[in-house]
Amino acid sequence: MKVHILDDWFDTLRNLPCFDLLDNHSVTVWTDHEPDPLLLAERVKDAEALVLFRERTTIGAGLLSRLPHLRLISQRSVYPHVDVAACTENRVLLCSNMHSGSPSYAAAEHTLALILASYRQIPEQVASIRAGRWQSGVGRTLRGRTLGLYGYGRIGQAVAGYAKAIGMKVQWWASDEGRRRARADGERVADSRDAFFATSDIVSLHVRLKPETRGLVTATDLALMKDRALFVNTSRSGLVTPGALEAEIPLGRICAAVDVFDTEPLRDTAHPLLTHPNVLPTPHIGFVTEDEFDLQFKDIFEQVNAFAAGAPIHMINPEVWAKST
Repeated sequence: MKVHILDDWFDTLRNLPCFDLLDNHSVTVWTDHEPDPLLLAERVKDAEALVLFRERTTIGAGLLSRLPHLRLISQRSVYPHVDVAACTENRVLLCSNMHSGSPSYAAAEHTLALILASYRQIPEQVASIRAGRWQSGVGRTLRGRTLGLYGYGRIGQAVAGYAKAIGMKVQWWASDEGRRRARADGERVADSRDAFFATSDIVSLHVRLKPETRGLVTATDLALMKDRALFVNTSRSGLVTPGALEAEIPLGRICAAVDVFDTEPLRDTAHPLLTHPNVLPTPHIGFVTEDEFDLQFKDIFEQVNAFAAGAPIHMINPEVWAKST
């Protein structure tokens, strides 16, 4: 099959063990991001299979209608960036392993790293010593602080384990079902949603972005947070009401550490979440490790091979395959 891999910005995949799974295919790797669907359609016009890097590229009806040879889109995890109905209409099978039993430990580790870096002022201290000024301020200790985790899922639970290991207190908020599971597991659940935001020293989001969770965290929620509290988002920017964090940060009350943005790649150096000293930003690297890529793309490439062998796996719109056979 002619396989096109999109958005491999550092040309990482071809150097990983999992890439050998594509030996029997003609593979083209694109190392830049092309947001224009017309231009993207031209560059991948011969593709029979598209491999996606999570949500880096939106796959809509306009693009799909211009790819007559496309038969498969292979990716991993959730797919809010893919128009599934348009895939079905254009007879393109979407395969995505939802990996129900395996959290992204890379994302969990990055969450802890952002919390540690923010509390210990690591970026500022590094900049200070490199500039010959020695120490630049006084950080804070995490032991004994309350970490509020929103979303009782796999990544949140991994973060909770790390936090407890360094002596933090953990409390939860989640959907009705998530809170029920947390209580059943003996975890501490806040008395109310308002109390969760008001009593946590750190609030970290670990919720999947779906239509019902878009804008989940509001300006009112952020206003409830303690002075000097830290808001962490390594999940999805769309979980926060548009503009709410950008409006709260300039007030100087709370801090933030964010790995996700409304526009990605974000190249606006004047963006308030990049310029304010109370914000520690990183460029969506929560899942960006060689180990995580090898794990994820092994699944993705196995989906390509299964399709080529006539036995597709992890089908999201199986009616496409049923009609084709």
